[in-house]
Amino acid sequence: MSFTWRHPSTWVEGTSRLWRRSLRFRTVLITLALTALAILIACVWMALAIQNDLFQSRRNEVLDDSRRATVAAQATLDAANVQGDRVRLQNLMRGVGDDIARQSSSDRIAVFRVDSAPSSIAPQDFTAGGFEEEIVSEGLRERVQAQPTSQWWQSVLLEDASGTVPGIVVGQQLLVPEVGAYELYLAYDLSAASQTLGFVQSTLWIVGITLIVLIGGISWFVLRAVATPIAEAAETSERLAAGELQVRLPVRGEDELATLGRSFNAMADSIQAQILELADLSLVQQRFVSDVSHELRTPLTTIRLAADILNDRRETFDPAASRAAELLHAQVQRFETMLGDLLEISRYDAGSVQLEWEATSLAHLAEDIIAEMAQLAEKHGSDVRLVAPGGYSPVDMDARRVRRIVRNLLGNAIEHGEGRPIVVNVDSNSTAVAIGVRDFGMGMKPADAERVFDRFWRADPSRKRSIGGTGLGLSIALGDARLHGGTLAVWSEPGGGSNFVLTLPRQPGGTIEAPPLRTEPDAETDALDALGLTQPIGVLGDVAALSAEMTTDSSTDAARSGGVS
Repeated sequence: MSFTWRHPSTWVEGTSRLWRRSLRFRTVLITLALTALAILIACVWMALAIQNDLFQSRRNEVLDDSRRATVAAQATLDAANVQGDRVRLQNLMRGVGDDIARQSSSDRIAVFRVDSAPSSIAPQDFTAGGFEEEIVSEGLRERVQAQPTSQWWQSVLLEDASGTVPGIVVGQQLLVPEVGAYELYLAYDLSAASQTLGFVQSTLWIVGITLIVLIGGISWFVLRAVATPIAEAAETSERLAAGELQVRLPVRGEDELATLGRSFNAMADSIQAQILELADLSLVQQRFVSDVSHELRTPLTTIRLAADILNDRRETFDPAASRAAELLHAQVQRFETMLGDLLEISRYDAGSVQLEWEATSLAHLAEDIIAEMAQLAEKHGSDVRLVAPGGYSPVDMDARRVRRIVRNLLGNAIEHGEGRPIVVNVDSNSTAVAIGVRDFGMGMKPADAERVFDRFWRADPSRKRSIGGTGLGLSIALGDARLHGGTLAVWSEPGGGSNFVLTLPRQPGGTIEAPPLRTEPDAETDALDALGLTQPIGVLGDVAALSAEMTTDSSTDAARSGGVS
C-alpha cells in the first residue's frame, strides 16, 4: 500500500475550499470549536476547584492531626515529674516522640530546642522517620519561635522511595518542664491527594474529549438530515436554471422542509407553464411572420412589376403623377427589402440558416464595399479610408453574409457620421480576423449602445433615414457574426462617434484567443483619423499586391505592409 505525500498548502487550500462550499462542514466545525472551548473552560475550572478543595481538605486534616498530637504530647510533658534528672528528662522526650508518632498520621518528626543557652539537663534535638532538617525554612522556624501558641504550616517537597512527592510541614512549640520551649515539626505526605487529583483530572479530560467527539458526530448526523434537502434544493435550482424544466424536489413528511419542497415545486410548475406558453407564443409568432412574408411575395412581385412600369414611364406623366410613381417605386423597393429581412429573421428563429463557406480575403472584401458605397459617402461628405495592416490571407467565411454585415456597418457610419472621416480597419492574428468601422459622428449613450442590436430599435426615432433602413440590419448582422462563431461588438460615446468591430475565427468552429482589433479605439490613432491624416484609398492596390505575394497560411500576418488606404 503506497501513500502520497501532500504539501501542507494543499491541505490548507482543500480545507478552505470545503469551508466555503460545505454548509455542513462549516457548521460542524464551528460547533466543535465552540463546544471544545466550553468544555475546556469547564474542565479547567473543575480541575482547579477540585485541586483547591482537595488541598484545603487535606491541609485541614493535617492541621487537626498535628494539633491533637501536640496537645497530647504537651499533656504528657505537663504531667511528668523529672526532678531535674537528665536521664528522666531524656526518656520523657523519647516517650513523647513515640506518643506523637502513634497519635499522628505522620512518622516524620523533628524536635529542636528554642533557647540556645547551654543546659546540662536539656534533651538533645532529634528527628525521626527520615525527617530532613533542610525542608524547614528559616521563615517557618522564626514564626514558630516567635509565637508559642500558634500553629504554622508550609508546603514542601518530600523525598521517598519513589522520588519527590508533595507534602506539608506543620510547626508549633512544646514546653518541656525545667528546660523551656522546643520546636515540634511534623511532615505529612500528600501523594495520595495528588494521585486522586491526577485521576480526577484525567477523567475530566477523557470525558471532555469524548463529549466533543459525540457532539461532533451528533451534529454531523443532525445537519445531514437538514443539509441534504438544502443541497438537493440547490442542485435542483441549478438544473432548473440550466433549462431542465421538468426537475422537481422530492417531498418527504410534513415539516418545514417538506413545505419548502412543495412551494419550490409549485413555483417550478408555474415557471414551466409560463415558459412553455411563451415558447408556444414565440413559435406562433415566428410561424406567422414566416407565413405572412411568404404569402406577401406573390402580390409584392406583381406590385413591383407595376411600379417598375410606372417608374419607367413617369416622364410621360404630369409632374404630380410622375412624383407619385417615383415615390411608389422607392417605397416598393424598401418594402421588398424589409420583406427579405423578415424572411431572414424567420430563418434565424427557425434555425434553418446554412452558411456557404468560401475562402475570402477580408481586406479585399472591405475594399470592394468601400468602392460600392463611395457615391453614397461622397453624397454625405464623408471621406472613407481603409487601414489594413493585416487580413489579406483568405479565410473561410460566408462571403455574402460578411459582405452584408460590412455594408450595413459602413452604411450606418455614413448615415450618422455627419460628414466627418470614416475609418475602416482590417487586421488579423493567428486565430482570428477582424474589421472595424469607426465614425466620428454623434455617437450614442451607453444605454442606447446596449440596445443597438435589438430588432426595430432606433436611438432617435424622429431622425429621417436617407438610405431606407428597416431596423433589422444590425440584428441580422449580429446573427450572421454568431453563425460564424464570431462576435460583433460596439463602442460609442456621445459626441465621440462609434466603433463597430466584427471578429471572425480563422477556421470554422475555431476559437478566438485574442481579438486583432480593440473595440475601444486607441486615443492617439483616433486623433489622426478624426483629422483625416491617414493615406488615401488609392494606395490599397499596391498593398494588396504586396500582400498577395506573402504566404497565405501565415498565422499572424506578421509582415505589416504599412497599408493605409
